[in-house]
Amino acid sequence: MQAYVMRQIGETGTVEKDRPAAGPNDAVVRPTLGLVCTSDVHTVHGAIGEREDITLGHEAVGIVEEVGSEVELFEPGDRVAVGAITPDWGSLAAQDGHPSQSEQALGGWKFANVKDGVFAEYFHVNDADANMAHVPESVSDEAAAYVTDMMSTGFNAAERADIPMGGTVAVFAQGPVGLMATKGAALQGAGRVIAVESVPKRQELAKEYGADEIVDYSEVDTVEAIMELTDGEGVDAAIEALGANATFRDCVEVTKPGGVVSNVGYHGEGETVDIPREAWGVGMAEKDIVTSLCPGGRLRLQRLLRLLEQEKVDPTHMTTHEFHFDEIDEGFHLMESKEEGIIKPVIRFE
Repeated sequence: MQAYVMRQIGETGTVEKDRPAAGPNDAVVRPTLGLVCTSDVHTVHGAIGEREDITLGHEAVGIVEEVGSEVELFEPGDRVAVGAITPDWGSLAAQDGHPSQSEQALGGWKFANVKDGVFAEYFHVNDADANMAHVPESVSDEAAAYVTDMMSTGFNAAERADIPMGGTVAVFAQGPVGLMATKGAALQGAGRVIAVESVPKRQELAKEYGADEIVDYSEVDTVEAIMELTDGEGVDAAIEALGANATFRDCVEVTKPGGVVSNVGYHGEGETVDIPREAWGVGMAEKDIVTSLCPGGRLRLQRLLRLLEQEKVDPTHMTTHEFHFDEIDEGFHLMESKEEGIIKPVIRFE
């Protein structure tokens, strides 16, 4: 089969690999549609270290091709969404309530990290009964693909932010995860959602997904603008959805004492992330800093698919480009350069 891989740091390409086989609890899926993520770009740039010929990608829907002898809920021919995070559900971390970590930090993140990802003609799914979900007939492949990571990750940022009903929240960066964090905050009952973004198209989408105010960091001082909008109080919660030191610092600055900084951004560069000492109340302002990785699991996927089925959200408005699998390199490098107004590229396999 053909697979799109990270050959080594800074280099990608298409290679031929053996088709995977399903173990007793596993499945093999033939992808029909996938999404390229900025996390793939970070990986190729070396954010998690050297990888050699590992298949990229972690967002896909497809058709079950093969299941192991112990798989009970799926059979060949089923249309499924597969979580970007595929934990080992019997791990001690899962039993302790942190399945995405699976024994070590980020251990539940397997695709394009510790095993081949989904950008191939077939891909392997561990613990299939727990890591896949049937896609409802009324939900398109494109919409369903967004539940595998972007919706799950962005919504989790809002969930972890513990936004009080009617409270205020600032969402820093309106890329795909930030846009879904904005939508998640609105669904959580935030009374005022402030989106920080400079790109006009992303500003428009932020408003569509529930932002009440837009702060353009290219035109104003972000912290000053948010403090002015909140009459000097700051926000109940700030969501960092970019993965940059500057935005993380701003999140701490604008969060009121007793509030929450919810970090979901992928900090792919630098050795440390700074906490502004005074804004942190020299360590005693009771500002909680929480972090999260995309939640995995069939239950999570089913709940998000229900939101699509009931038309509570339409993530496909984030799709800006489409490519066939044999054009995937073009889509990847466009995501890398962020040119042509790209937000999220779809990869079609059929």
